[in-house]
Amino acid sequence: MRLRFNGTGSGGGSCPAVHEIVGTNDVVVHGPRLTDPSALAQLQHIDDDEIPIVVPRNTLIDFGPKERDTAPRILDPKEFSRMFENFQHSAWHLEMRTRYAVDEATDTYRQFVRGEKPAWDMDSPWARTISAKTRGGAYVGRVRIVDDPPTEGQRYLLAHAEHNADLGEDVRNMWRADAERVHLPDEDFWIFDSHIVALCLWGDNDDLTGAELISEPARVNQYNRLRDIALHYATPYREFVAQMNAMQ
Repeated sequence: MRLRFNGTGSGGGSCPAVHEIVGTNDVVVHGPRLTDPSALAQLQHIDDDEIPIVVPRNTLIDFGPKERDTAPRILDPKEFSRMFENFQHSAWHLEMRTRYAVDEATDTYRQFVRGEKPAWDMDSPWARTISAKTRGGAYVGRVRIVDDPPTEGQRYLLAHAEHNADLGEDVRNMWRADAERVHLPDEDFWIFDSHIVALCLWGDNDDLTGAELISEPARVNQYNRLRDIALHYATPYREFVAQMNAMQ
């Protein structure tokens, strides 16, 4: 690892200071360690091996790298799954696809295809994670787009919504024609805590291959606006199913 000294805001030439790790997109900052217990208690997303330090705002402005890393940040499926453990107050999903390979690999999907009522597992890792979040006051929601007529995978998800609701999720649906009318994009994404977007990436067999992490504020705001549009026009799933059955 090779460091390049960018500068320091201290007139004495010591800390706090900013260095760049040459050849990477990472920087190193050093300064006085934060020790006040009341301040430490307010920190969010800090791991046990991390040390909080205090750096003047102008030091970061003057000596932090000015070029933004434009390369997409891709999470593999395992890294992506950890985001559901780490979000604090909200997680929301726009589901645009006609099928999800991960669903078709489950026992409940096979039960559904046979015409049986699926036996939902309330003790799966997903169920334990999401129910713990919602019991703790976090919001988890999704808007699912449905074709006319619905695909088999979409009909399964209409049934699966009962399981989502039992976990404390807010599940709504919208016809694809309505989604197109209000200009929702053909993208499948999650928004975590209103400031991080995970744009889902898919393989040829509709299997999840990873997610592109988006944190640039202007882009995140665009996705937050899309979430608000989808929530406004979507219908709670029970009402949607009743309307769909009445049309048949």
